[in-house]
Amino acid sequence: MGSVLDTRSLNRATLARQLLLRRAALSAEDAVAHLLGLQAQNVKPPYFQLHARLAGFRPAALAELMESRKVVRMVTMRSTIHTHTAHDALTLRPLVQAARDREVNAFRKGLVGVDLERLGELARAFVEAEPRTMGEIREELLAYWPDADPQSLSVAARCRLPLVQVTPRGVWGQSGQVRLTTLQQWTGRSPAEEPPAHAVDDVVLRYLGAFGPASVKDMQTWAGLTRLREAFERLRPRLAVFRDENGTELFDLPDAPRPDADTPAPPRFLPEFDNLLLSHADRTRVIAPEARGRTWTGNQAHRTLLVDGFVAGLWRWEGESLTVELFGKTPKGEQELIVAEGERLVAEMTETGGAAGSVRFGSIHG
Repeated sequence: MGSVLDTRSLNRATLARQLLLRRAALSAEDAVAHLLGLQAQNVKPPYFQLHARLAGFRPAALAELMESRKVVRMVTMRSTIHTHTAHDALTLRPLVQAARDREVNAFRKGLVGVDLERLGELARAFVEAEPRTMGEIREELLAYWPDADPQSLSVAARCRLPLVQVTPRGVWGQSGQVRLTTLQQWTGRSPAEEPPAHAVDDVVLRYLGAFGPASVKDMQTWAGLTRLREAFERLRPRLAVFRDENGTELFDLPDAPRPDADTPAPPRFLPEFDNLLLSHADRTRVIAPEARGRTWTGNQAHRTLLVDGFVAGLWRWEGESLTVELFGKTPKGEQELIVAEGERLVAEMTETGGAAGSVRFGSIHG
């Protein structure tokens, strides 16, 4: 059956894997690899994710990796944009390709008469000639299939090809339109047409190293894939097996850290779409039931604050002023730690040296 891990034990184990119990002395590139990528729907979240996790992190460290093409922004898991090392982009995109092909099928009514193989070839030649906007890609394809649905053509191109967003998009402090080319053109390296037989097993082990202990359903939620049970069963002899308080089977690496449930967890400021909050089917290990639904307004995710390891508030940063909205009463000592962490964030992400009083408590909607 496996021993039971209660919610706090799961919380501390996950925070340890996520480098959120104490900042790690890793390079930005090694951290992106350890975390299997950073959710990057917006430009700034990957930078905030690394600041919360790494000792001495400054935005330039990730910006330089973007500009040198050692990390890239592209659609992978859950059909969302992630920042990956170039190596992981080459490895992970083939694993999720079947899911992207199914995504195209959902738009088949707008693609009647469209030869998807030819569409892929035409789109590849177009974006490899020079990086293009999605609007430009759509207009190019409409010239060949004028009766097709424009959005469906865009989706088909995005799903059929491993497209990356080229810089300056994604570089801290810079702005630029989203322009796309292929992963091969941008990095000079080709993804495998078919992932090797052991690729899924390798990613399962890496997922557990970054997000475990976890269930099969947890990993399927993270990856946006189904039918991963077979890989877990294949790996079972090499894994530790536990259960949560609901009886769900959890797998883990035998030698991975599982700190005591009472291990102190410092406050951490996380961006919208932080992977910590999106990579498990059961998110109670970081979001208590009373906080559920408070991290979103409509379809807009808010930046979240961890206190004692759990989501306990939201935050907003304008200029050099950071506003914190707490969900409930927080001891004065904990508030002082929140202020110190917030001032560190402002100082290190703006290179101003920090200003006392730059953190205040209030409503982020006020």
